[in-house]
Amino acid sequence: MACRITELVIDCVDPQRLADFWCEVLGYVELRWDGDDLEIGPPDDAGTSPILVFNRSTAPRRGKLPIHFDVNPTDTEQDAELERLLAAGARRADVGQTGEEPWHVLADPEGNEFCLLRRRVEPVGG
Repeated sequence: MACRITELVIDCVDPQRLADFWCEVLGYVELRWDGDDLEIGPPDDAGTSPILVFNRSTAPRRGKLPIHFDVNPTDTEQDAELERLLAAGARRADVGQTGEEPWHVLADPEGNEFCLLRRRVEPVGG
C-alpha cells in the first residue's frame, strides 16, 4: 500500500484572489467554493493531480514557507513564461539566490514563494 498526495492546502487571506492567480498560472479551474475553502484543479483530470485548496485564514504568516511550488513552462520558453506570470500578478522574490540560478524565484499575490524552472514539460493531459 502507498499514499498519494490528493490536496495541497494553503492558508490565505483572500482565497478567490489566490485561486484566480493559480488558475491562470496552472490552467486549473475552480472546482468547489464554500465561502471559506476554494478548491481548484485541472479541468479534465482523472484524479491523478493534486488539487489546491485555498483556506481562508486570518492567522499571520510567520517567515519563509517551509515548502514551495516549482513550476515549469509547458508551451513556451522560460523567459516568455516569466513575463506571463509577472503580468498575471507574480512578483520577483529574493530568498538569497545569487542570480546565477537557472530558475526564477517569484511570489504569488500573497507573498508565497515559488520557482519558475527552465525545462519545458507536457501540459496536464498532454
